Amino acid sequence: MQLRANHHYPSRRSAVLAENMVATSHPLAAQAGVTMLARGGNAVDAALAAAIALTVLEPTGNGIGSDAFAILWDGKDLHGLNASGRSPAGWTAARFAGLTKMPFRGWESVTVPGAVSAWVSLSERFGKLPFADLFEPGVRYAEGGFPVSPIIASLWARAAETLGDQPGFAETFMPGGRAPRAGEFFSSPGHARTLRLIAETRGKAFYEGEIAEKIAAYAARHDAALTLEDMAGHRTDWCGTISKGFDDLSLHEIPPNGQGIAALMGLGILDQTGIRDLDADDPAALHLQIEAMKLALRDAEAFVADPDHMGRITAEDLLDDGYLAERARLIDPAKATDFGAGAPKHGGTVYLSAADASGMMVSFIQSNYAGFGSGVVVPGTGVALQNRGAGFSLDPAHQNHVGPRKRPFHTIIPGFLMQGDAPLMSFGVMGGPMQAQGHVQMTLRTQLWDQDVQMAADAPRWRVTQGLGVACETTFPEATIEALRAMGHEITLEAPDNAFGFGGAQLIQRLGERGYAGGSDPRKDGAAIGF
Repeated sequence: MQLRANHHYPSRRSAVLAENMVATSHPLAAQAGVTMLARGGNAVDAALAAAIALTVLEPTGNGIGSDAFAILWDGKDLHGLNASGRSPAGWTAARFAGLTKMPFRGWESVTVPGAVSAWVSLSERFGKLPFADLFEPGVRYAEGGFPVSPIIASLWARAAETLGDQPGFAETFMPGGRAPRAGEFFSSPGHARTLRLIAETRGKAFYEGEIAEKIAAYAARHDAALTLEDMAGHRTDWCGTISKGFDDLSLHEIPPNGQGIAALMGLGILDQTGIRDLDADDPAALHLQIEAMKLALRDAEAFVADPDHMGRITAEDLLDDGYLAERARLIDPAKATDFGAGAPKHGGTVYLSAADASGMMVSFIQSNYAGFGSGVVVPGTGVALQNRGAGFSLDPAHQNHVGPRKRPFHTIIPGFLMQGDAPLMSFGVMGGPMQAQGHVQMTLRTQLWDQDVQMAADAPRWRVTQGLGVACETTFPEATIEALRAMGHEITLEAPDNAFGFGGAQLIQRLGERGYAGGSDPRKDGAAIGF
C-alpha cells in the first residue's frame, strides 16, 4: 500500500494514520469508539460503543432492532459471528399464500432482531471494559440530543415520506410531524431508557424481559406473528469464516445466510482471468469485475439461504475451484453477457471497523435493511424493527423459501483480509446489494493496484443490476463509460451521493508491524479517527 498525499479521485483526502483506530459512517460514533480505547478498552469495546451510538445517531441505517455480523482477529485467531435473527414460529408458507413476493414493510417483514445479542456475545468473549460503559455515549446522545448530520437528514426526510403511517414511526422519528433537518437536534428518551435496560441486564431485558414483552405485545396488537417465545429463543452463532485466496491474500467472509460468499466467488472467478495485467481504471479491468460479479450474484440469489437449509447446494459447492473456473470461462473479455444462475452441483446499513495497538481488529456490521427497516417502531422504546423477512423467497423449490424459525438471505457482510497467517485489513462497504461488489472493488484497489485505503474509498464505483445493467457513478471519465457501453453494458449514471446505491466504505489496514491506515467514505458523514 502506497500512502499518497494526493490522488486523482474527487475527494483527495489522505488516509488517517494511528496506532489505535476507529472508522465509522458518523464522526460522533467514531469518537465514541476512540473514547473507549483511550479508557484502556480494546478494539471490541471500541466497535461496540460505536455500534451502540450509531443506533441513535444514524437511525436511517440501523437501530436497536437490527441484525449484526462480525469478523474479529483477537491477536492469534480469526473469529466469525452470525447474530442475524430467525423468522417467527408462525411464519409458515401458508401465512403468505396468495402473495407473489414477501412483504417489504410492516410487521410481516420483521424477523427476530439480533444486534443486541451480538453486543453481548462480543463483549462477554473479548471485551475488556464493563458492558455498561459501552452504552454511555449512545445514552447521552439519545437523552440529551445531537445535531442531525446532512446526509442522514436527507435520508430521514425521504424515509418519512413513505413510512409515516407505519405503526409507531411518526411518534418516534417525526417530532413536530416531520423529519429533523440537518443541524437540528434530535433526542429520543425512550431509546435512552431501552439502552440502559439492555446495559443493566446484559441484553436479557431485550430478549426475555420488559423490552421483549413490549415488542411481543405490540406485535399481538397488530396481529403479527412475532411472540415472546420467538424473542427468547434467539441465539447467536460463532460460525467462523469462509475464504478464497488471491495470490498471497485471502478474503474472509461470514458463511451463508449472508451474501459474503458472492464476494468470494467473484474473487475466485477473477483469479482465473487476466485482471492482474490491467490497471485499476482500465475499462477492460472494470469489465472483468462486472462480469465476475454478475456470475457470482446470480448464483447467490439462486442458492444462498439459512445454512441449515442449504442441503442441495452448499457453500462448498459454490466455492469449488473447478466450478469457479467453469464460470470464469463464460466471460467474454470483449463483450457483456446476460448470465443466469449456474449449476454448482449438477442434478440502506451501518458498517464500522476498529483496531488497537495490541493488534486486535474488528469488522462489524449492523443493519435494519431498508433504511428504517420495516418502519415499525415499538412505542416508547426507540426500537425500530428491521425488515429482514423481505429477504425470503416464496418459491417452494428455493432453499431460501420462507418458513418458521429460519434465517433469511442477508445482504449485510463484514469483510476481512488476511496475508498468510497475519491480519491485513478490516473493511466493509455498507449498502444492500452493493456490499459484495464493494468488497471485491476494495480488495483489488488496495491489494492488486496498491491504492491506500482512502484512495480506494474515494474512487468511483459501479454496481451490477439486472440483465446487462450496470449503474456507474458520474465521477467515472466519459471515455470509460463509452468504452463499457461499446462492450454491451447497459450503463445508467447516478450521482455519488446516492449513499445506498454505491455504499459507504470504512477500511482499516495494518502498516507493517505497527500502526494502521484508516479510510472513511466521502459518500457518508463519517470519519476515521485514531491516536
